[in-house]
Amino acid sequence: MLDEKTIQTIKSTVPVLEEHGEKITSRFYQLLFENNPDLKNIFNQTNQRMGKQPQALANAVYAAALYIDNLEAILPVVKQIAHKHRSLNIKPEHYPIVGENLLTAMKDVLGDAANEEIITAWGKAYGVIADAFIQVEADMYEETENKDGGWIGYRDFEVANKVKESDVITSFYLKPVDGGKIPTFKPGQYLTVKIDRDDAEYTCLRQYSLSCGPNKGHYRISVKREDSMSDKPAGVVSTYLHQSVNVGDILPISAPAGDFVLEEDTRPLVLISGGVGLTPLTSMLETVIESQPSREVYFLHAAQNGSVHGLKDSLKEATDNNKQVHSYVVYEHPSESDKTEALFAKEGYIDLDFIKSVIPTNDASFYFCGPEGFMKAINRSLKEWNVAESDIHFEFFGPAGSLD
Repeated sequence: MLDEKTIQTIKSTVPVLEEHGEKITSRFYQLLFENNPDLKNIFNQTNQRMGKQPQALANAVYAAALYIDNLEAILPVVKQIAHKHRSLNIKPEHYPIVGENLLTAMKDVLGDAANEEIITAWGKAYGVIADAFIQVEADMYEETENKDGGWIGYRDFEVANKVKESDVITSFYLKPVDGGKIPTFKPGQYLTVKIDRDDAEYTCLRQYSLSCGPNKGHYRISVKREDSMSDKPAGVVSTYLHQSVNVGDILPISAPAGDFVLEEDTRPLVLISGGVGLTPLTSMLETVIESQPSREVYFLHAAQNGSVHGLKDSLKEATDNNKQVHSYVVYEHPSESDKTEALFAKEGYIDLDFIKSVIPTNDASFYFCGPEGFMKAINRSLKEWNVAESDIHFEFFGPAGSLD
């Protein structure tokens, strides 16, 4: 436990962290990789270059300072990050390294404002926060290993099938090389794929949502190929998977993780996706069809057009064969043939008027996933419709951001 003086010192830094938090975390990662280059094998270097990871860490540090006297308030955030850490095999010995570089970054950025009292207080606070993460992650490691078929670290899986779902999305069906059991998972969870490319300096680790229901004897991930654009480079791992990985190839993966999962409920389920954000929601859809055949499900999907709409046939099959499923597809720029498809509902965007026109009630459980701008729009719409905060669930692909 922290003493009152330490708590008050940490709280006094909240305004400074709000103003300089991202400078501190950017400097932190610079120091971390300079002093420990091997950690580049764990951290996503694309997110580093795009500034997403420093921003996410800045938000976490700010929240820790704000709630330092009530860390229970940020336990959901701790658990969310801990899932990522477990999937990446972060260990207790990594935490002192992070702490040392974070305190140095604070001193470098804040200068004389980071006096000895503040640095000492943050050293104590970091120790408490790190211990919380270590304990939560220890429990997760134990739970994962003790599951039927569970494992820790990376296990080799063979690509049993590779299916092109659209012009940009391809599914990979994965079965364990050792022929053993695989643990079930919660719909909405993800796998971490480990890639060692001959032309890459460091190991690449990427998380991909499971796009099938559990208990199928295999895992499936559906990966969007991230092509180069003016504001970002091509995806190192996604392009490799699409272009170089084929049936029979081996992929090391870590066991399923993640806290964006389908909660128990009997009310209508509303799934709203944009682009490749449909992958975790497809897992939820398949699960509900199997386990709750009388529960009403509304699936709303947005894409640029039919050529990039992944898992389209799966959604149509689920809708045609299950009366509980009601699906609506919205294309921003549909082709003439897109407009003739059975599930096509609208040209343009998913907005509140459209949501209210196809969903009979706001007393439902809402899950959404997609590009950040899409999720912000959906979040605003649901709040405007007075959907209860506890009924709104969403997932960021990559470092967590804010929808406000």
